Amino acid sequence: MNKTEVSQQRYLLIFGVLLFCGAMLYLLRSVLLPFVVGIFAAYFLDPLVNRLAKRNQLSRTLATIAVMSLFLLIMLPLVVLLGSAAVSQVADFMGNLPQYLSGFGAKVQTWVHQLQEYLPMLNFENVEQALQENFGESFKPALKLLRGILSNGFAFVNVLSLLLISPVVAFYMLRDWPKFTQKLMDLVPKKHKKLVQDGARQINRIISGYLRGQMLVCIILGSFYSLGLWLVGLDLGLIVGFLAGVISFIPYVGSISGFLMAMVLVITQYGTLPKIAAVVIVFGIGQFLEGNFLTPKLVGENIGLHPVWVMFALLSGGVLLGLLGMIIAVPVAACIGVFLRYLLENYKHSRIYLER
Repeated sequence: MNKTEVSQQRYLLIFGVLLFCGAMLYLLRSVLLPFVVGIFAAYFLDPLVNRLAKRNQLSRTLATIAVMSLFLLIMLPLVVLLGSAAVSQVADFMGNLPQYLSGFGAKVQTWVHQLQEYLPMLNFENVEQALQENFGESFKPALKLLRGILSNGFAFVNVLSLLLISPVVAFYMLRDWPKFTQKLMDLVPKKHKKLVQDGARQINRIISGYLRGQMLVCIILGSFYSLGLWLVGLDLGLIVGFLAGVISFIPYVGSISGFLMAMVLVITQYGTLPKIAAVVIVFGIGQFLEGNFLTPKLVGENIGLHPVWVMFALLSGGVLLGLLGMIIAVPVAACIGVFLRYLLENYKHSRIYLER
């Protein structure tokens, strides 16, 4: 068997493995969420376990028990206390959404009539008719996407399974993380081991730099928006600000969605220029802080993931696999990015590119 045939078989094997993993991921998407969350928790906590084990000369098991105990002591009370409040607030918001939208439409129609008094030569009847007929329809695609994400993510897996299964998965993955990664590397052919190790280091740098930094950005923005909208006096301002911060892991989508929701609420509840200006100022300051301080300092500008690529990956993952897809979207995007850069480097050193 010559080298060409061996290479073809290798590529077919890799393609077959990727196709099989993708098919299983899609078929089992409804039950994989707690396992993926546990693996991600182990990935986040692994550096802390490594430092604790080396600094205090502890075994990997003891360091894992200490870190997981501290993590659960912090996270479980927050999940129990904030989870029920968040669910009730979201349910209240979704239940009142038609009233908010209709109130917003009524306010806009009032402004149209007032504008028509100042500009009688212009015909606003078509605008008013379009608002009446199409205002509610314009929100259906976004609501459909949201329902799809939630239904795909929690079709058979509820919050209880996350609380019970994810910590167990995180513990065992965290304890055996070095063994797990070593066994994966042992499967790589020796000829390509260095190349795969370099690629794995690049992927780890991208994922750790983006995910850990973006999580801090989301927490800070969510806290800022919630506090700002609460000070403005907006009903449901806390939940809208929190959601705006959480969705901020999708570039630009979080701030735009939060701003639109806050504008609908402030126009419906108050409709006064000072309140509207206050909401605009809150989100303007938030965007200024995110673009000039938070993202450059916490995430970094050289992680190798363009915001448009991240946005496409997250939205595509949400449509295909729901919440599970959005969780794994950035790691998959990082892997694809490293692979494409490798192909481009090889292409620029190939005879096809260098020939004149």
